[in-house]
Amino acid sequence: MIPCYRYGSVLPTAVRSVLDQPGVDVRVLVIDDASGDGSAEVARDLAEADSRVEVLEHRENKGHIATYNEGLLDWAKADYSVLLSADDALTPGALRRATALLDAHPEVGFAYGRPLHWDGSMPLPYARTQGNGWTIYDGTSWLRRRFAVADGCITSPEVVVRTQLQQSVGGYDPELRHTGDIEMWMRMALHADVGYLRGVDQAYYRVHGNNMSAAYYASGVADLRQRLAAYTALLRRADKLLPEQGEWDRKVRRVLARDALRRAGRAYDKGQVDEHPVDELVEFAREATGDLTSLPEWHTLKFRQWLGQRRASALRPLVLTAAARRVRRELRVKRWERSGV
Repeated sequence: MIPCYRYGSVLPTAVRSVLDQPGVDVRVLVIDDASGDGSAEVARDLAEADSRVEVLEHRENKGHIATYNEGLLDWAKADYSVLLSADDALTPGALRRATALLDAHPEVGFAYGRPLHWDGSMPLPYARTQGNGWTIYDGTSWLRRRFAVADGCITSPEVVVRTQLQQSVGGYDPELRHTGDIEMWMRMALHADVGYLRGVDQAYYRVHGNNMSAAYYASGVADLRQRLAAYTALLRRADKLLPEQGEWDRKVRRVLARDALRRAGRAYDKGQVDEHPVDELVEFAREATGDLTSLPEWHTLKFRQWLGQRRASALRPLVLTAAARRVRRELRVKRWERSGV
């Protein structure tokens, strides 16, 4: 399923990368989300050239999440499904490798490999297609790792999903415009194991200034808030499926708070405090985990603030981190001495 909004110029590459997959039977649905720039005409030409391609055209723009869900939940009928953005592409043999894993392991709900970042230039860069086998992760163990690092490990085009599971757990959450994919993969892992294809590149992920995630990453705080929203949404849906919910919630909040404080500290290292939302990052960290004094990044940041922007940017972050750790140890000793512990 290929959603397309004003990507007619690169759509043929995405479609061709699917149609040329060896060893699998494929159908392709291109949904043009009211592009209005000729992209729909490109899609229709592709459908006329190959009967495996269908085109659906929106009269009004519905947005990316509604478009994703329309294809994944309403149209998909085969055993396995892939959501491929119109500006991305599959690597040779990606579908055969993933479906071989899924065929061999019916307990696995989705399989993924490494995405190869790509700038859109042609020809497509070299991709590794000879793998080193696969690894099957227990769904709960894979989830525990996601909460431990508080970040997704999947971009999207490198994933092949068991359609029955996809339609059972539902699609993208419209409230999570930036991190709906992270939450959806985790939701699947509540109900199935996860397969990873080792040593292969499964898809080309095109990186450019118009990526929908770019604005979130640029602001910093918005990215962190959306990531936290994905994890809290998953915990709400998990209900009694995760007996360690409280601990997982505390862990992910702590990790995100530390991330926020590191970002704030880097603003001092770069001499760009006025260009970065330092106060907002600190406020997010406080909202996420409450007491900041137990976080080493908080003491590192306070040390940078004591130095001031000009002196902090003149010193290497490694030196600052080591110095801040010494300050933190000294503060801890003083607290112990006062408390008598």
